[in-house]
Amino acid sequence: MKGILSFLSIFGALASCNAQNTPADYTGKSPIYSYTVQDINGNTFSFESLRGKKILIVNTASKCGLTPQYKDLQTLYSTYADKNFIIIGFPANNFLSQEPGVDSTIKEFCEINYGVTFPMMSKISVKGKDMAPIYAYLTQKNLNGYADTDVSWNFQKYAINEQGYVVRMWSPKVSPLAPDIVSWITE
Repeated sequence: MKGILSFLSIFGALASCNAQNTPADYTGKSPIYSYTVQDINGNTFSFESLRGKKILIVNTASKCGLTPQYKDLQTLYSTYADKNFIIIGFPANNFLSQEPGVDSTIKEFCEINYGVTFPMMSKISVKGKDMAPIYAYLTQKNLNGYADTDVSWNFQKYAINEQGYVVRMWSPKVSPLAPDIVSWITE
């Protein structure tokens, strides 16, 4: 019990961080547009297709206490998709095996339970030795020019500006509808 309370205390402290704002240095750094991934249907997805849009990248899971954030993510997407904004979801099984499904199961779960219409990608790893290259980019300052970050849990959010650079990161417990996120989209 003591171990669980320590974990919850640490997780709570991490979640209380609203956003990470650090001075960025994009000198010599490449924008996200050179990355390609596989979408949840098995097709190649190029970030080049998102040039000029604000992008919110979120690692997701279907068996997490934060899974209901899918609803708020969909609301955010439905509200601002026509404002040069997009959400990209990356299912990942890195935290307590909370995304055990295969892509087809994850897709069905998202559509049936939350009406997800924003682009979902194929399941990847967001940390560790098998971290997907896109997440290496998001989490390493030497690649993104913004900051070194760790993905602390499911539903961590990375903001990419219209020029293709990481500009913000919100902890998993921050609601997708938080005023800080909405103001970043609408500014």
